[in-house]
Amino acid sequence: MTATRSGGGAVTATTGGAVPAARRRLILTGSVLGAVIVALDGTVLTIAQPTLQRDLGASFTQVQWTSTGYLIAVASLLVFAGRLGDRYGHHRLFAVGMLGFGAASAGIGCASGVGWVIALRVAQGVFGALLQPATLGMLRAAYPPDRLAVPLALRTSAIGLAVAAGPLVGGVLVTHLGWRSVFFLNLVPALVMGAVALTVRVPAPRPTGRVRLDLPGACLLAVALGLLVHTLVGAAERGRPAETVPGLLVSAGVTLVFVRRERRTADPLLPPAVLGSAAVGAALGVLVAASAAMLGAMFVSSYVLQDVLGMDPLRTSLTALPGAVAMMLGAPGSAVLLRRRGARATALAGTGVLTLGVLVLSRLGEGASTVALGGGFLLLGAGFGSVMVTATEVVVRHVPAESAGVAGGLQQTALNVGPALGVAVATAVMSLSGGVAPGPALTALACGAALGVVLCVGMPGLGGPRRIGSPSVRDHERRDVREP
Repeated sequence: MTATRSGGGAVTATTGGAVPAARRRLILTGSVLGAVIVALDGTVLTIAQPTLQRDLGASFTQVQWTSTGYLIAVASLLVFAGRLGDRYGHHRLFAVGMLGFGAASAGIGCASGVGWVIALRVAQGVFGALLQPATLGMLRAAYPPDRLAVPLALRTSAIGLAVAAGPLVGGVLVTHLGWRSVFFLNLVPALVMGAVALTVRVPAPRPTGRVRLDLPGACLLAVALGLLVHTLVGAAERGRPAETVPGLLVSAGVTLVFVRRERRTADPLLPPAVLGSAAVGAALGVLVAASAAMLGAMFVSSYVLQDVLGMDPLRTSLTALPGAVAMMLGAPGSAVLLRRRGARATALAGTGVLTLGVLVLSRLGEGASTVALGGGFLLLGAGFGSVMVTATEVVVRHVPAESAGVAGGLQQTALNVGPALGVAVATAVMSLSGGVAPGPALTALACGAALGVVLCVGMPGLGGPRRIGSPSVRDHERRDVREP
């Protein structure tokens, strides 16, 4: 890593070149494993919830809060956790997040009542918020910007594998060992990787000036995002769209106050290089649109396959398996396309394939063939995997290295808000249309995915700006090239 001093006294860094290959592989392993643990935890919980409800004598609302509490906690804290990683080191936040996530999982497995399960799921969301931006921040610190696409593709492939394996693994564990066993699944890898992370040092920019944490800004953003997720999840659970309007209005108002503060404060939570980047904004918008379409379509399809076509959960998982496989296998190909065609063309192609997949699934019904179902899920997974690799690469790469944690937090926030939005939209449309046929809901989701095409235009093309950051970062990168 080379470091240079800007005129204002801050030190910026160009990371990646000084990291030994063995340590780089270890960082990649930790990043991938961290993402897999979080993805696997969410999928196996879905399988375990019905048995958990019966065993603990919980109400349906209480069981829902085992997911809702986690979502609100993680979405509220992701960006602030990313800023903490930028300041104190991503490997430290990764270690704390891993160890805490594993400990909370073990606590849930030993919980005596549903109240403890909900409380520990909220705690798990806090540690998950520390963990997730750090997995991207460590990659940004360890790899040169022009070599980020392949590590991100491997990370996406691993998430696809977790999504595919989660329902199957969860089903086997719950059937033979009970619901508590799924929460011990991640314990050993989380504790091992957390302990290893404490001994590994990842290069990070070190500012010379005293940079204060924007606690008021962090609180405003946490309130805005927490309220947004709570409103969207509540709309999906209750099926009454009109009740979401006040919550959305309050969330929008708090967001406006947050943005106004960020533009005026001396030490903003979102630096100008992030807040004012058109490429980053476009990539985040594409992630929200794509994840909303993807998870919303999966929600509607699962409803149709089980409640209309009469499939059991295992057969439903197997029917949707081509989507996870396509995501797992297609991500490396997206990295190659990204390098050859640029972010804009790759994101456009991925968004188009995703939209087509949602439209194919909109034909779900009594006469739908297995080939058509598998083809729809395959297109869905391939398109989403491509969009996820491309948009994540733009978000993480096109900000200064010293703001990589914030960028990672924003990326993860988009991937948490998008699914909640997609499920809320699908539920609202199904409620308004009587819930008889899935066509209207999936068509609405396809239109939302197609809106991502407009946002893709704002992403950099081949030969466009390779990095977006502060002028001092670009100036010092040029200086590094000129100096012997």
